Amino acid sequence: MRRCNGGFSLLELVIVIVIISVLLVLAISRLLSLMVDAERVTMESVAGTLRSAIGMKVAESIVKSKVAELPAFEGSNPMALLAETPRNYLGELDGADPARLEDGNWYYDKRDKTLVYLVRNKGFFTGGQPKPPRARFAVRLVYSDRNGNGVFDAGADEIQGLRLGPMEPYSWSRE
Repeated sequence: MRRCNGGFSLLELVIVIVIISVLLVLAISRLLSLMVDAERVTMESVAGTLRSAIGMKVAESIVKSKVAELPAFEGSNPMALLAETPRNYLGELDGADPARLEDGNWYYDKRDKTLVYLVRNKGFFTGGQPKPPRARFAVRLVYSDRNGNGVFDAGADEIQGLRLGPMEPYSWSRE
């Protein structure tokens, strides 16, 4: 009678470990990609909400015939237009050192008059401001520059609205 051992051979064990390792690497890679996508979508969602709030402010100014007051909003804190600010909004800070603040948060820099997002997944973000990587946005007046001097002139230029735009170009990557 022959006796069956029923255990794994060393080769079978190594093959199983290699397969599990490859699956783990693929799963971790996919999870990291999802985390980056989630951060990108969340950041862009907040920016989109702020753009909508600015659009509503412009519409309100048009309806109330107060378009001439829109230049006062240039450089303002767009978070002030929201009924409820995001949980990751740190508030208005005066020239804060972004390296000392926690990643994944927004704040308004009163000195620069910019809204700043501190990037959490730094290796997947390019452009913006370095050390630490961050995206900066500002509320800008949109107007027709009739005299071509690059500056809004109340008597000469026509106000078209307000826009929240990035201060520097940026992009997100998956790899």
